[in-house]
Amino acid sequence: MNDPLTSHPGMKRGQRYGLRDGFFYAVSQGGGESYLSAFALVFHATPLQIGLLSAIPQTLGVWAQFISVWLLHRLQARRPVILVGMVAQMLMWGPLLALPWAFPAYGPWLVIGCALAYFTMGHIVIPAWNSLMTDLVQSHHWGSYFSQRARVMTVTQFLALVGGGVLLHWAEGMGRPFIGFGVLFLFASAARAASALMLARVDESVVPILPKLDISLLPSRQWIHSKNFVKFLLFSGSFHAAVLVAGPYFVIYLLQDLQWSYLEYTGWLASGVLGQILTFPLWGRMSDRYGNKALIRWCGMFVPVLPMLYLFHTAVPYLVIVNFFGGVLWSGMALGLQNFVFHAVPREDRAMGIAVYNTANGLGWFAGAMAGSWLAMVLPNHAVIPIVHISLTTSLPLVFLVSGFLRIIVLWFLGDSFTEPQSREIRQAAS
Repeated sequence: MNDPLTSHPGMKRGQRYGLRDGFFYAVSQGGGESYLSAFALVFHATPLQIGLLSAIPQTLGVWAQFISVWLLHRLQARRPVILVGMVAQMLMWGPLLALPWAFPAYGPWLVIGCALAYFTMGHIVIPAWNSLMTDLVQSHHWGSYFSQRARVMTVTQFLALVGGGVLLHWAEGMGRPFIGFGVLFLFASAARAASALMLARVDESVVPILPKLDISLLPSRQWIHSKNFVKFLLFSGSFHAAVLVAGPYFVIYLLQDLQWSYLEYTGWLASGVLGQILTFPLWGRMSDRYGNKALIRWCGMFVPVLPMLYLFHTAVPYLVIVNFFGGVLWSGMALGLQNFVFHAVPREDRAMGIAVYNTANGLGWFAGAMAGSWLAMVLPNHAVIPIVHISLTTSLPLVFLVSGFLRIIVLWFLGDSFTEPQSREIRQAAS
């Protein structure tokens, strides 16, 4: 039996605008956010500064999600909260570009500071956006709809990445990187403005009104005390920590240690996005059919191998292929983790559930990035591994190796500690 709400023209229209929002946001991500670390390296950012650029905006920014939750329940509306965050992000691209060039001696720190403001505004958007979109889409279609949106975003992000890389390669050849980054960040700002325009057209009146949030009652919510959800948060936060031991430092390894051009670096980035494009429909169907825990388990089995493969060769085609399979696996992992939260938390608390989930990940993000920065400084710059005949001239491949082992440890001890949310199990049994 069809839910009459899903046939409402306003809900269908809202879903279409949600896809268009994803398209424009992906332009901002692919042509702007993806090159922030490369931009910081123009000002000779150190591994510590690259780690902070990755960790601080995400870690401190997630606390803005609790402000977002409070605002959207106080205002009884999600769209105003979303639009304020998006417009603020649009405006931040200007100082992010201009201030480091105006004061190059403090360039990396200014990039970090502006990125903190930018991502904080983005985090304000997240709970309200998730709350709105999960009301516009029936729960048993979440896997297919959000995988479709993710595919639209990854295709667009792929094209924006390639276009951005070609532009930076041209600017680098002309000896004027400022022009390349300036054009990229201008397009990123315009794309975020277009994304806001799309969501401004969503009719929020076609979805149920949010109930009033009584903060004093939150500690009594069943899902907060659920051992299953707590174990899931521990797994997700720990896994993000293990991943971020390596994640921020690939850009340094490729651009500085291996002396790749921007074009080669773009090819590496784009291969990961291409892997996502080709597999999102598959992961969406698997999520709807077999559940998100199964999706997390299947993808998680292979994710630890990815950083270890960087020890065996430095050829551009080899590392591009490795990152392609990274995109394949991470697209499924990310979809499974996100949809697990949607099913584990009741509708009226979903925005808060997303904020709690992202806070756990943010803490793991910070811990992992800082651990990776420390390891990059203390591990030897020159090493020979005789058993597999590997000779290293930088410490970063050893950092990647540690990240792989940490992922195995997290999966071994925490991967089976949580189960599929009960609401999902009931729905699967009934289907």
